[in-house]
Amino acid sequence: MLTLFHHPMFATCRFVRLAFGEYGEELALIEEKPWTRRKEFLALNPAGTLPILLAEGDVPIVGAMVIAEYLDETRGVLKRDKRLFAEDPMQRAEIRRLTDWYLAKAESEVTRHLVRERVLKPVMPETAGGGSPDSAAIRAARANIRQHMKYTNWLAGTRHWLAGNKVTYADLAAAATLSVLDYLGEIDWREHSAAREWYTRVKSRPSFRPLLSDRVRGLSPVSHYADLDF
Repeated sequence: MLTLFHHPMFATCRFVRLAFGEYGEELALIEEKPWTRRKEFLALNPAGTLPILLAEGDVPIVGAMVIAEYLDETRGVLKRDKRLFAEDPMQRAEIRRLTDWYLAKAESEVTRHLVRERVLKPVMPETAGGGSPDSAAIRAARANIRQHMKYTNWLAGTRHWLAGNKVTYADLAAAATLSVLDYLGEIDWREHSAAREWYTRVKSRPSFRPLLSDRVRGLSPVSHYADLDF
């Protein structure tokens, strides 16, 4: 069993967990608080970022998309129709584009700020940047949610899955990101029916079940978070 250093409210970490889950492979999870900057953790990744996968031979593989590429090369190519990438290079490019949209663009404009202000700062020491939430940062992130939900709704309304006719890394990246925002009660699903129907399908997949059990001390999820029919 491989080991994943992760944080349950980081979308990039959730993405990796979903990807391994789609291939039916369990991971040993170690929850890491990167702001503590443990020496052992920094020895694995001097940048001090998550996720980190300890692969065969305890070799650290750092970064969500790097791990996804490794997973495709070592498992995905053998999965045929269940592969999370596509054979066609143009389809692969679209999968990469959308994966980057959610794990980079949405992360930098929305998810990172809401997680930092609402989840991390209350438990971080002041010396590490903890303290009271920044209301201006929260307002800006919430304003940016609308753009990403509109785009997700358009994708879900015009395609069977976000990047085409089958589940790919694009769906997992989007679901990982939206699941964090959904946990925090930041999404009004009533305004995005196509996105809601797509998310319900992803949420009902076996790979998603462990995420529905995630809980953060002192911060309960929205009431419908674990409901498959919400």
